[in-house]
Amino acid sequence: MVRGPDKLVPFEPVMDFLAITDPWVHDIGDPPAYQADFSALEKLLAVPVQSGASSESGLFPKGIDLWLSYELRRAGFSDYETWPRGRQPRVLPRELAVLLERLPNKIPGHPGLKFRDEVAKRIADMAAVTPSEAVVLGRAYDKQVDVCIARWERGPELLISTKAQLSSFGKNLPNRFEEAYGDAANLRARYPLAAVGYVFVQRATILRDEPDAFERTVDMMRKLRDEGDGTGYTATGLVLVDWDAAGPGATVSVVRNAVPQDLVVDHLLTRLVQQVLRVTPVAHHVRVREGYERRALAVGEVEESDMI
Repeated sequence: MVRGPDKLVPFEPVMDFLAITDPWVHDIGDPPAYQADFSALEKLLAVPVQSGASSESGLFPKGIDLWLSYELRRAGFSDYETWPRGRQPRVLPRELAVLLERLPNKIPGHPGLKFRDEVAKRIADMAAVTPSEAVVLGRAYDKQVDVCIARWERGPELLISTKAQLSSFGKNLPNRFEEAYGDAANLRARYPLAAVGYVFVQRATILRDEPDAFERTVDMMRKLRDEGDGTGYTATGLVLVDWDAAGPGATVSVVRNAVPQDLVVDHLLTRLVQQVLRVTPVAHHVRVREGYERRALAVGEVEESDMI
């Protein structure tokens, strides 16, 4: 059965033009400082806003997921371990990518057959092999993870849950954080070494319409963090976005000055990368370490030669 386009396809024209730039802005020896590309988030979220699909349950949250996955690739993680990918299949395990790289495209005696291309097409159509969403086993229940870094021999190393809230802030806030608490405990209990993050995107109208709900948002985002008991998130981040009107030509802007410094996504991404590097040997994630430490390492990536 041929798999059709998924919900992320409308974002692909934007993803195709996002450059993988260096996000680290500190000098060697200085505390790590990550600078997220918020202009990329604005471009991605303009897609659902322009189409009139700016709702919490529709296309809007998918743009957030793709942006965070893009940011992790900027940090140095590879396209074959960071999901969702900018192109289908969204989840492509590295082991399958290695297999496809090593398969010949031309087979003697079969001049019309493009073998590697045909295998790649069939793999992409098999939802059980290349699913559109990453689902991991938690302590109590399976969890569809919005953004994930994983490999077969390492398991899940970084897991990010994302939520969007664009209206009815005070009314729906308790439900959002009740879900977040449960998800954090479910994932941390099974993957105590993994970096687990939570990113909450709200429309900036909350500052004008429900300032009390914004104060409660900030308080709860801080309370969702791990306080040493291993049940909270490694890091949490808050993003405020706004637009004048939905429809063709609409533009989205990130409102940065109202978010407390400890909740900016720059800080969250720094903390998540720190945790991944802290619990893995130096020969793993070498490109990430070199950016993070602002220096060339005298070791090569483990199994680097596999990706020919």
